[in-house]
Amino acid sequence: MPLQNRVDPFGDILALPLRGLFTGNRGIIHDPDTKTLTAKRWTSKAWLVCRCDYKDVRREVMATRSWTELFFFDEATALAAGHRPCFQCRKDDAEAFRAAWADGNGTSVPSARNMDAVLHKERLQARRKRLNMLLTPLDELPDGAMIAAAGKAYLIAGGRPHLWGDAHYKRTDTVPFVDGLLTPPSTLRTLKAGYRPRLHSSIGPRGERVAA
Repeated sequence: MPLQNRVDPFGDILALPLRGLFTGNRGIIHDPDTKTLTAKRWTSKAWLVCRCDYKDVRREVMATRSWTELFFFDEATALAAGHRPCFQCRKDDAEAFRAAWADGNGTSVPSARNMDAVLHKERLQARRKRLNMLLTPLDELPDGAMIAAAGKAYLIAGGRPHLWGDAHYKRTDTVPFVDGLLTPPSTLRTLKAGYRPRLHSSIGPRGERVAA
């Protein structure tokens, strides 16, 4: 029976057998005795996207009262859910994200805490995922942006939508009525400013960048 630790683009935490390209956390939200989630879905505003292979450390998932190991299909999924790159295990990517954040959002280079505060407002509404208004045509969205349409998530890559799945993306020529933007607006502007998230290989060449 898989543990409930796989995050989808809506920020929900599901019980799925596949772990994905990245791990990460939102603080301690599990009971190590039962390896099940508590009623909380975060205990920290720092929602991180981490490497699965940092310093060859292998953690037993949900085994201690340490951070709760969550897993993401790819980085676009994690960003859509409201996470950001970790400054400890993904320093180069985190610095690139921060620089693009400053350029895209027209700010000075922010601290991690400042980004977390902004993202926390943009990713949640009454403790559920916030759908932000989409003001950009789909074919003008940057690679890695994600939208919601008819209750499903779609990744935009090469100006084309790809239906999100827990094992692969499926390219489609059309989408139903768009419900809103899943990727937080500040992160969307960061993508527009040049940050390139790692995408799953089912996208094709855009999914081949190796995380730092």
